[in-house]
Amino acid sequence: MPALPDVVTRRLPRLPFPFSAPTVPGGVEAPARRRRAGADYDTEWARRYPARLARAALVEAVARPAVAALARPERHGLDRLDALAAAGGPVIFAANHHSHVDTPLLVTSIPEPWRHRLFVGAAADYFFRTPVTSALSALALGAIPIERAKVGRRSADRAARLLDDGWSMLIFPEGGRSPDGWGQPFRGGAAYLSTRCRVPVVPVHIEGTGRILRKGRKLPSPSTARVTFGAPLVPGPDDDTRRLGTAIERAVAMLADEATTDWWSARRRAHAGATPQLAGPDAPAWRRAWALGDPDRTRTRQRRRWPDL
Repeated sequence: MPALPDVVTRRLPRLPFPFSAPTVPGGVEAPARRRRAGADYDTEWARRYPARLARAALVEAVARPAVAALARPERHGLDRLDALAAAGGPVIFAANHHSHVDTPLLVTSIPEPWRHRLFVGAAADYFFRTPVTSALSALALGAIPIERAKVGRRSADRAARLLDDGWSMLIFPEGGRSPDGWGQPFRGGAAYLSTRCRVPVVPVHIEGTGRILRKGRKLPSPSTARVTFGAPLVPGPDDDTRRLGTAIERAVAMLADEATTDWWSARRRAHAGATPQLAGPDAPAWRRAWALGDPDRTRTRQRRRWPDL
């Protein structure tokens, strides 16, 4: 094979700085490059004043009218937050998760003083997949990436720093949207951050967003959604992550019972230890769908119960 001419084998000259990256002197450790996507994406810029101002405008001028038109939300239990609002300080809002509508619904439903000093724990593998989705999630939602496949210390440390700085957090402990309308087991992230940072947890139940845009559907269908805020859970000196996590899941289940029946009946069942579980019956898919009822029906006040066979 004949040798290639010099014009082909000769390397092109390197462009000088600033047209190319600067060189690093020998013996000096090169700084780590900022990731533009994924779990390591830096969202600090989204907490600066220009980004906060833009996000407030998006929430109030875009998200709020869109949610009002699409979900016609009913909000209950806001009076349970009065003492927390008077005391001030950050809060962790922990909610069940059925739809992509859940996040804008809650961001526009959480009252002041937390609404405009709020960040969302969002799945790194979904909301931070590309540089574009990463920037949009950080700007519009104030989101930080959370790793779902493993327990990431980096994600927990980032959330803890923001809570310590006075930011409140919105998190979905199920880790993802419901695949069939029933709830999924809660993970321990909210409980861990609450006990670590000594921050109260407000359980929240969302009902109706599965009818608007359930998992697998491309286009939304307007319906009515209901958001119910529960009494705050304050971590005690003897509470650990497991015990508090169980209490959070139980509180959301009780709010679900309250939303589909009434406050007094839900309280009586909770006192008797008979609150229906969020996860539904342990049965084949068709029986779970039967017990749940038609997800596209208009909301009724009485939940379908597991049939007595």
